[in-house]
Amino acid sequence: MFEGFERSQVETSGTTINLVKGGSGPPLLLLHGYPQNHTMWHKVAPLLAQDFTVVAADLRGYGDSGKPQGDPEHLNYSKRAMAQDQVEVMEKLGFDSFFLVSHDRGARVSHRLTKDHPQRVRKLAVLDIVPTRRMFQIVDKEMATSTHHWFFLIQPFDFPERVIGACSDYYIRHRFERGPNAAEFFPQEAVDEYARCFDAAAIHAMCEDYRAGASIDLVHDEADFDNKVTCPMLALWSATGFVGRTQDVMQVWRDYATDLRGHSMPCGHHIAEEMPGEAYADIKAFLLE
Repeated sequence: MFEGFERSQVETSGTTINLVKGGSGPPLLLLHGYPQNHTMWHKVAPLLAQDFTVVAADLRGYGDSGKPQGDPEHLNYSKRAMAQDQVEVMEKLGFDSFFLVSHDRGARVSHRLTKDHPQRVRKLAVLDIVPTRRMFQIVDKEMATSTHHWFFLIQPFDFPERVIGACSDYYIRHRFERGPNAAEFFPQEAVDEYARCFDAAAIHAMCEDYRAGASIDLVHDEADFDNKVTCPMLALWSATGFVGRTQDVMQVWRDYATDLRGHSMPCGHHIAEEMPGEAYADIKAFLLE
């Protein structure tokens, strides 16, 4: 995977960020979702590298990036802190501004990054999310069933850490090894990489990511709700996932962004892995329009 890409680690003011970098052209930062790492872009990144300088980074707490210990207010895993890491990474790589494409938790980091550092982001694309603030406004039986991990992972330290840690290999592999097309969507090499990185420190970090989402991130989101995303933005979402089934995604994002386009994709949650060719085409067309 990522043949021709350079692997490196960059020290930020808060931690160390692991990444791969390849291609040439305008800078493009790719951010992944839970419980993955930059590996989730292995089908799309080489295609994008034909036109862009692609940086696929591990968020703090994920992959081979640093994993700070959690704190009582969950500030270490606030999306503000996680976004600051990525701004510093791109700056140290020589990019004062860049395109930003992200999935799942990475898209939540990207939403905060674009609000905190609007001058940095040329265009923003988010895959299969609506804003965290909106998610907690629509909690019902459907959400609690479809996204049950949101409520399990936020339980106080160290209950979820111990439960997951008791069978961590099954926990991580089960997410990617079920379903008739699992082997096609998630090749063994990728799943093995997710499992390799899923150690006790990562499990704790991922819980802290979700704890922050249910606490300090909401404080930040409420404080600057009127500060909309003003750069061009693309939203892609799964037609069969929770967000696509229950939300008018474009209407929701219009409350948060001023220059929006997007559409659903006939696949599940993992758009970049389930429909990589189509995802690549949509992303490239948006970034180069």
